[in-house]
Amino acid sequence: MLNTMGWSSKLFNLYHNLDKPYSSYPRVEHFQQNISAFERFSALRDSRKAQRPLVLNVNIPFCANACYYCSKKNIVTKDRSRAAQYLQCLEQEIQTVAQHIASERNIEELHFGGGTPTFLNPVELRQLMRCLQDNFNITSNNFTHYSIDIDPRETDWSTMGVLRDIGFNRVNIEVQGLDPKVQRAINRLQTIEQTQAIVEAARTLQFRTVSISLIYGLPQQTTQSFSQAVEDVLQLAPDRISLQGYQHQPDKHPIQQRINAAELPSIANLEAMLKGTQLQLEQAGYRYIGMGHFALADDDFAYAQEDGTLQQGIQGYSTSANCDTLGFGVSAVSQLGNLYYHNSHDINSYQTACRNQQLPPATGVLCTKKDQIHRAVIQALTCQFEVNFSVIEQCFAIDFASYFAAQWPQLLRMQSNGLLELSEQKLSITAPGRLYTLTVCQLFDDYLAQDTNQTPSLVQMM
Repeated sequence: MLNTMGWSSKLFNLYHNLDKPYSSYPRVEHFQQNISAFERFSALRDSRKAQRPLVLNVNIPFCANACYYCSKKNIVTKDRSRAAQYLQCLEQEIQTVAQHIASERNIEELHFGGGTPTFLNPVELRQLMRCLQDNFNITSNNFTHYSIDIDPRETDWSTMGVLRDIGFNRVNIEVQGLDPKVQRAINRLQTIEQTQAIVEAARTLQFRTVSISLIYGLPQQTTQSFSQAVEDVLQLAPDRISLQGYQHQPDKHPIQQRINAAELPSIANLEAMLKGTQLQLEQAGYRYIGMGHFALADDDFAYAQEDGTLQQGIQGYSTSANCDTLGFGVSAVSQLGNLYYHNSHDINSYQTACRNQQLPPATGVLCTKKDQIHRAVIQALTCQFEVNFSVIEQCFAIDFASYFAAQWPQLLRMQSNGLLELSEQKLSITAPGRLYTLTVCQLFDDYLAQDTNQTPSLVQMM
């Protein structure tokens, strides 16, 4: 756990990178095949027959303001009336899919993300939840996992009351950075008082979990200013903290062209930020769950990791096992057994299909046995920091060392560098190496190997 991790500058210099963490394998960027409505209806039928519990993921793609660091395909607009048109189409998609799902099936988790979900007004939020309740087995109580992403600039006490009333019991609060210089550089002005008000509302209204997200490596960010931001967040005592590094990819995400690359922190400053934050969180009692996520020792994720039941799915870490995920809305991601797909990013084609009572266009991938093997290895690494060879071998009837012979030289090199340990029984990430688990996962990412036409590079420099 975090209090035994330690710090290694050698590992940071060799393996730290700012690649997007895994939430699923294959990753969304590898959903390249057109997935027909027939294929999706067939997968829905198979899911119904298997009676797997469900996770619902609803995407609200609108934002009132553009954040320059953003890597999502959001729609920036001040026109709130667009929400009403979108909501009609969203409800039609929900109804179309629900016809192929047994209504009594358990809904293990529900998540509203975006974008900014509270771009919808309280009346629209209630309307959307009623639609879900009419079509799925939505039963809200303190033991369900119904979460929503919150922008403190777009939410107040009244809205938090509405969210709690319609069933949400977990909130993910986006803070990212608190230094005014940093906020101006990323076009996201947000005070600590705004965040504090939302946390106080969540505690008063008895939300079960409060999570706060931070980003390091933003323009104008210094070691001192980020340390202060972390300290300010710790004063709010969230149950979980998500710490992710900023990826500057202006060619891929045009909005990032508004960020001055010369104002980004140096690699030395990035190391100081990450090292200092790890110490701050350790002293505050947080444990490292993996993939940039930290949690208090009494959090559900910490318990699940200890007893070996932690999962990672489309929406990231979860305590729900063997679920199918249904995504609704523009860009929403779904997983039905071994079929992964996401809806079209184009809102016009999405809305046209829904108005015609059709499923929106989608692209995805149908996982092969090879995909399933690689997925199982990556899942074990991201959730438990180790892979038991016999578990993989028994599940898939392979010899682990032989099957992954191409990766073995790199694994041995990583072992010599102190990133991991290899034995006849398992592969384990070392305590100081857990921050760099992503690099080990990339060795087992067959799609990444295909992209580069070679096995992923051993040394992942920024």
